[in-house]
Amino acid sequence: MEQKEMDQVMQKASVLIEALPYIQKFNRKIIVVKYGGSAMSNEELQRNVIKDVTLLKLVGFKPIIVHGGGKAISKWVGKVGKKARFVNGLRVTDEETMEIAEMVLGRVNKNLVTMVEELGVKAVGISGKDGGLLKVDKKYADGQDIGFVGDIKEVDPKVLYDLLEKDFLPIVAPVGLDDDFNTYNINADDAACAIAKAVGADKLVFLTDIEGLYKDINDKSSFISRLTAGQAEELINGGIIGGGMLPKLNNCTSAIRNGVNRVHILDGRVPHCLLLEIFTNEGVGTAIISDDEEV
Repeated sequence: MEQKEMDQVMQKASVLIEALPYIQKFNRKIIVVKYGGSAMSNEELQRNVIKDVTLLKLVGFKPIIVHGGGKAISKWVGKVGKKARFVNGLRVTDEETMEIAEMVLGRVNKNLVTMVEELGVKAVGISGKDGGLLKVDKKYADGQDIGFVGDIKEVDPKVLYDLLEKDFLPIVAPVGLDDDFNTYNINADDAACAIAKAVGADKLVFLTDIEGLYKDINDKSSFISRLTAGQAEELINGGIIGGGMLPKLNNCTSAIRNGVNRVHILDGRVPHCLLLEIFTNEGVGTAIISDDEEV
């Protein structure tokens, strides 16, 4: 074997050795992955994400995928001649739109199940309706009625525990029921956060369309690779964080305050970002940790 080939082999070995303590640390620990954004609309990125999650499962993690489907829903809403409307980032969901959303999310869900199964891991696709997983109240946007959009009030994780115990990988579509058994669409970030808290996840990962958290989105040098929940709350209260990152960061701090050990914000457009963040010392995104850990 030539020296160049030997160096490449040794580099692969060093990567595996670097991953070993992380595999040991998180063996049998639950990790919730919120999967959405552009990584869902690109087939190659989609397969990379599913490969990552499947690998986590095979090395001893207990992953749960919570997926979105906003772009696909907007596409199908347009196909029936309706125009997608949003209030404060929340989709206005009338009865017809809710029917479309549930069908689209169901299709996305089963596609993800198929991709996992193709890699030799048993997966089960469910929605928040199954087993009473997600109970909701009607959500309002600044007092405005936005239709069948749900605000999670209760999570019953029994169905998830049962699936994990039987060695299945659960894949959850963000749809839930109210007390009158009406169907509601749920923001996937909210669903992932609520589920992570309910199952006592060790990690919650948000796959997004940005590299992570910036103090100033226009200044790439202001990237934050690690911060505590307290520091994140200071950024929120100081008005430094805005736009679509604000509710996501609120979910992150809420998860940490409710027992999730660590939350990661990753760019889902980066191939294998999940493995790079979890199994390497440097990481590739932003990690939010508890206040008693050292940044």
